[in-house]
Amino acid sequence: MAKPAPTSARSARVIPPRKGTTLEMVRLACPDAAQALRISESFGLPVLDSDDVRDLHARLIVETCAALSEGLGERAMRIHLQRIVGAFVASAHGAGQFYSRAVSEARDATAKSANDRRDEDLDGPVGFDSAAQRKREFAADVGLQAHALRMAAEGTVAAYAEIVGEAWKPFERPHDNSGASVGRKAAETQMAAFG
Repeated sequence: MAKPAPTSARSARVIPPRKGTTLEMVRLACPDAAQALRISESFGLPVLDSDDVRDLHARLIVETCAALSEGLGERAMRIHLQRIVGAFVASAHGAGQFYSRAVSEARDATAKSANDRRDEDLDGPVGFDSAAQRKREFAADVGLQAHALRMAAEGTVAAYAEIVGEAWKPFERPHDNSGASVGRKAAETQMAAFG
């Protein structure tokens, strides 16, 4: 009995291009100035001067570009700025996502501690905070960090617009179709063999 020939049909896996992180995504993930102020006041944390952080980062980028202007051409400067601003935006977005997870954990722990029948969620001995309180305080710290990074990202995006003359957009690598064109060329060559 003959065995059927194994099929070597490879399924073509299409990987969609990854969308870049936008400033709007950062704004949705990170606390704004009003929320950061509420967090600071509620937890007794320092109040961040949001405008100062944003303006300082904008000046940093503008001054850096002025220092590099003789060494870099216009295209090289644009590429450099694209990378720098992209790093600030990605960092802020990552902090915003971490903040969202910390808030979720704090909410869960606080909801569990409200149940009087759960011994493991009761307050600790005198002088020690409960687990829920520690999670709330951690979320507050992370929230202020996310806000600070949001302001830094906003400053760098504003500087990009000032220097380049157009709004910053995240870099998106063009879809690579080289595999399809090689396959098409191979098919043409194979078909040509038939005459």
